[in-house]
This record gives sequence, structure tokens and C-alpha cells, in this order.
Amino acid sequence: TYVAITSDKGLCGGVNTQVAKQVRNGITDEEAKGNATKVIVVGGKGVSGMKRLYGDRFSYSFEEVSKVPFTFGQASLIAERLAASKPARAKIVSNEFKSMVAYDTIAMHTFTKDEAQTIDRSEWTKAMDVYSFEPALYEVWDDLHEFYYGCSIYACYLQSATVETAQRMSAMENASKNAGEMYDKVSLQFNRARQAKITTELCEIISGASAV
Repeated sequence: TYVAITSDKGLCGGVNTQVAKQVRNGITDEEAKGNATKVIVVGGKGVSGMKRLYGDRFSYSFEEVSKVPFTFGQASLIAERLAASKPARAKIVSNEFKSMVAYDTIAMHTFTKDEAQTIDRSEWTKAMDVYSFEPALYEVWDDLHEFYYGCSIYACYLQSATVETAQRMSAMENASKNAGEMYDKVSLQFNRARQAKITTELCEIISGASAV
């Protein structure tokens, strides 16, 4: 199962396109191996970008999520739907903020209940020996995996929202710069035309005065 984190608005560079592209490539690779795939899409741009070709793989879609500030409660709702679908494997595809002009599109592997049960217990022991659990460690995961999904989705959405804002600022800055350059070119063109007309009229006046 892929969880695609996109935005509801455009004019922010290729952030949504990159997420949709990575999800499409992932679906193609998995289905080439004979695996069934499902997609949970967050954001209207992701839905519009993949619905035509991959709409039959959609299990859930969440649009207009940016109308109100995104909260952990909304992330928990998405996580609940993800947990209810009981995926064998899950990846959250989103954008990771690097700087105001750079970002990475990542597919973060998220451990499911099935994968947690197959992990070597010695590997668990290395990381968890310093903690005490009640009930047992392997039972705790059954209670906490939705919270784990929610935290992962919430973190990825915040990263994507930061990237979206940064890229929109950059896109608007470039648009303003291009508009300024276009204005300067048009002003120069019209100034030349006006100057040429004035010069022509002056020449006509001077020629007429000389003839008299």
C-alpha cells in the first residue's frame, strides 16, 4: 500500500508531480512482480494526477485537507484507514525539506503488523532491552501500530507542507521576475515606437518648413 502525500493547490513547482511519478513507478514495479497494490491519496492534486490511470487502485482519498490547518487528529484518521486495510507492506511517499530551493521525494518504508511479527526477535532485543514494557513487547505493537502510522503520516505531511510553501515562494518569485522582464521589454518596444513616430513627425515638419 502506498500513501501519497500531495497538496490541494498548484503553483508550487513539481512537488506533486514528483510524488505521483514515484507512486506510479512503485505500482508498476510491484505489479511486475505479481503483487497487488493499493493507494491512499492525501491531497487533490495527487487524486487528479493519478485517477485516470490508477483510479482502480485507490482505496481511500482525502481531498481539501488544507482548508483547515492539518492536525494530528486528521493524520490519525488516515492512519486508521491504513490500519483497517491491513497492508502487508506500506510506504509513505512524500517530499522531504532540504532547503528553500531543494527537496527530496522519498518513499518511507513503514513497518506493518505483519512485518513486525516476522522481524528477528534478537534484532528487537538489541534496541528494546533498555525499556520495560507492560504488557509484553510484542503485544504492545498491536496497540501502538495505529499511533505509529499516525506519527509517520503527520511528520511526512508537515515536511511536504514546508516544501510546498518553499516551492510556491520560489515559483512566485520567478513569476514576478519574469513579469518584470516582460514589462521592461514591452515598455522598451512601445517607447521605441513612440520615439520613431515623433522623429517622423519632426522630419515632416522640418521638410515642410524648408519647402516653404
